[in-house]
Amino acid sequence: MIFVPAPDALRMERPLFRSRVPAGLPASAEDHVDGSLDLNEHLIEHRESTYFIRVQGQSMTGAGIHDGDLLVVDRALEPRDGDIVVAMVDNELTLKRLSRRNGHIRLLPENPCFRPIEFADGQELSIWGVATSVVHRLK
Repeated sequence: MIFVPAPDALRMERPLFRSRVPAGLPASAEDHVDGSLDLNEHLIEHRESTYFIRVQGQSMTGAGIHDGDLLVVDRALEPRDGDIVVAMVDNELTLKRLSRRNGHIRLLPENPCFRPIEFADGQELSIWGVATSVVHRLK
């Protein structure tokens, strides 16, 4: 995984169209700009505790996270059952869904080709943050 620091005060506003694009049948186009949108404001809640990380591997494809995607990760959020987290397990980083059930913690993949990470005595787990958004390129 590659870490990319979150931008400090870099603003990059782009036009935000008032109309929505239908994903079903075509509709008449409205080309009226409703304002502007800064993706930093849209994707980052806690600027000081947010970082970006690039995904490597296929274990989270069922959650729509693919090899090469860029994640927005927030360290200020308390990890909850069901959150997708960046975790350090025995000095190795991994991205998995956090499962807290009956006093047991597991890290679950979102691809049936991968096994859950079960914890035994002596294993170390450190949560490096909760994934809040994914930037997935189409081209």
